Amino acid sequence: MTSDKNKTVLALRHVAFEDLGTLADPLEQAGYHIEYVDVAVTTLDATALLAADLVVILGGPIGVGDAASYPLISTEIELIRRRLREDRPTLGICLGAQVIAAALGANVYPGPTKEIGWASLAVCEGILRKLEDQPVLHWHGDTFDLPEGCTNLASTNLCHNQAFARGNTVLALQFHIEVKSRSFEHWLMGLTHEIVQEGLDIRRLRADAQRYATMLEAKTRRIMADWLMALD
Repeated sequence: MTSDKNKTVLALRHVAFEDLGTLADPLEQAGYHIEYVDVAVTTLDATALLAADLVVILGGPIGVGDAASYPLISTEIELIRRRLREDRPTLGICLGAQVIAAALGANVYPGPTKEIGWASLAVCEGILRKLEDQPVLHWHGDTFDLPEGCTNLASTNLCHNQAFARGNTVLALQFHIEVKSRSFEHWLMGLTHEIVQEGLDIRRLRADAQRYATMLEAKTRRIMADWLMALD
């Protein structure tokens, strides 16, 4: 599917290596002009955030509970709350999913343990069916309750609410559907302190990415194309 680039997606980026990744191609093919907003150095524009055809809130190594140290998180939550009141199309990845959950009034809190590595999901509902039996990248310590009026889409043993949707316009994914094989080394470098702290096997993380990421990319493109089509 191709069209003129007459729609805008604002991608709220917290760290450079957690970008749109695989999501970029289907967005451009659906006619979206991509604009990154690096929230660490850019004041969020409430008018632009509400006017954008789509907002994607990307991941990062901080959490909703870190707002006292990183006030930008509180700003994000409030502005996303305004956008969701208007039922404007919004997608959240990891930290972004937590921001959406908080904006919708759900509790966000530390999970029983950090969930880091490649593992499959128990898929509950439609849009993510293509991910059945497909390991995805998990890299989070927090979780959230399911917001009122939303549908749980997937879970794991460690995290019941791995994904949720509100109608066709709001999609929140705790896992990283966007990660690409050729850029995964940036993750290993950017998060090396956490890898060491958690005693993870970097060789296994790298090998699992080589094994699973290419197939995940193909499925992600189809999932994103389907979701964007449902917005039209």
